[in-house]
Amino acid sequence: MKTLKKTCTILMLLFSILNFAQNKLDKIIKKDYQIIDCKISKMSDSTVEYSLPGETMQISLDINKIARIDFASGRSQTFDTSSAADNPAPASSSQVIENAPMKTNTIAVLPIPYLNSDNLQSSEEMSKFAQNDIYNKLIDKSSNIFPLTVQDLRVTNSLLHKAGINSATIDDTPIEDLQKILGVDNIVAAKISYTITEGQTTSTYNSGTAKVNDSYTKAKTNNSSVTTANTQMYYHYTVYFDMYKNGTKIYTQTRKPFLNLKDSWIDSITYLLKRSPIYVKK
Repeated sequence: MKTLKKTCTILMLLFSILNFAQNKLDKIIKKDYQIIDCKISKMSDSTVEYSLPGETMQISLDINKIARIDFASGRSQTFDTSSAADNPAPASSSQVIENAPMKTNTIAVLPIPYLNSDNLQSSEEMSKFAQNDIYNKLIDKSSNIFPLTVQDLRVTNSLLHKAGINSATIDDTPIEDLQKILGVDNIVAAKISYTITEGQTTSTYNSGTAKVNDSYTKAKTNNSSVTTANTQMYYHYTVYFDMYKNGTKIYTQTRKPFLNLKDSWIDSITYLLKRSPIYVKK
């Protein structure tokens, strides 16, 4: 009897594992940082066909819009993120991009795409703020990144503006071209993607007043309580951090902040910068 129970338990466990494996989904990460959990049914050189959980309708997605696919099997496939088929380069074919004089051992901070992945809305103001934050961190730690010097932000943004490049189109330009445009051999390229959720918090305040009745010499207490409800906003960030030297990626990391505060992404930038190959502890 005990052997039968053990056999049944093992069979149930195996069934649960198989069922979990069958229900595991593929994950499509788009170039606009949108993540799609789905079941991929077909792939070609130009499109991917998939269905959403609980649905049978097949959806077709252009390969040029995809940055990476994480398959349920555990395998990952990365696609060319500099493809111009879906997003043409900002400069027209008739426009000649001027190359700045090359400055060796110089690092430039690119504009930082700052995107709400729920509504795909980007913030130009926050993009500049994030770019300035990384720039200031590099300046403050100049002794830790020696012999590198940091190119002034005004110079970087002016050269990019002349080439028709901004935070919305920065991902469409190959790093090799950006280095020629900026005249630097080192580049910091980061991206910030986030979603916002709401939560309710309540707090209760209790107060009491004592009254004394002389006839009975007894104390009576009147208690009252006030409960207030507040809406708390939670920010869920994903920070992508890359470094390039002479056109080659030398460092790439992705980090999600521990806290869900509005400015938590700043801590992740600091963490990733201090662990990059250009930073030397002193």
